[in-house]
Amino acid sequence: MPTKPKPTRLARRSRPKPAPARPPVRGRDVPAGAGHTQALSRGLALLEALAGTEGGATLTAIVERLALPAPTAHRLLATLEQAGYVQQGPGGEWLVGVRAFRVGSAFLDHRNLVVGAYPHLKRLMEQSGETTNLAVIDDGEAVFVEQVQCRELMRMSTKLGARAPLHASGVGKAMLAAMPDGAVDAALARRGLAGHTARTVTSREGLALELAAIRGRGYAIDDEEHADGLRCVAAPIWDENGEPWAAISLAGPTSRITPARIDALGRLVQTIADDVTQALGGHRPRR
Repeated sequence: MPTKPKPTRLARRSRPKPAPARPPVRGRDVPAGAGHTQALSRGLALLEALAGTEGGATLTAIVERLALPAPTAHRLLATLEQAGYVQQGPGGEWLVGVRAFRVGSAFLDHRNLVVGAYPHLKRLMEQSGETTNLAVIDDGEAVFVEQVQCRELMRMSTKLGARAPLHASGVGKAMLAAMPDGAVDAALARRGLAGHTARTVTSREGLALELAAIRGRGYAIDDEEHADGLRCVAAPIWDENGEPWAAISLAGPTSRITPARIDALGRLVQTIADDVTQALGGHRPRR
């Protein structure tokens, strides 16, 4: 007699065990909320305050400067110290840490002078109506690396890579005036003070007086010193060490850049040069 098949027993599925919670990744999992936003803002303000000091700041000084409760300031400092963004000096003063320096250095590594300056050159051209230039120093001469030409039929035009004498160009004198005397001597020693027009300054004494005047007013003037009939107004761009990095200028015929316009144009060039400096992470020298 045939036997009845035994019913197949279904294997009971075991419930999967819940995966262990993943620990938060430091620096990535930032909880949302107004409190955390405020803490972040305060932490950044604290870092900026420390960056603006010469030898660091005490907890008391930080509390007074940022108008923070002492416990809050201490908690922020402890968090930033743990992450490496601040550190304590031997006297208990708080200083910017190595990790903050790395973050800032990453910006410096990726900046580009020409790309960063171009929109400012264009704005200077629009506001002045004249051709604008960007130049750097190379081998004792000013080298033009960018230009935005104006819309006038009669206008200044130069090829990128063209060179101009430091002592007889607006951009050159702007950069020379931003240097200490020793650096000026070294820069001029390579090319000397050759005459280009009847108005070129060819003596060291005369150039020293001119550079002193430039430092006093904040901008340089090329008054037909490189080419007859051409005037130029220029100002320096500073790097992150407060040293001259480049210069911007506007240039045009003397019929348009008249003596009556020079001061207003000079202040405009100086303002926009400062904007370029700030955009590229530089600053004027701290004296």
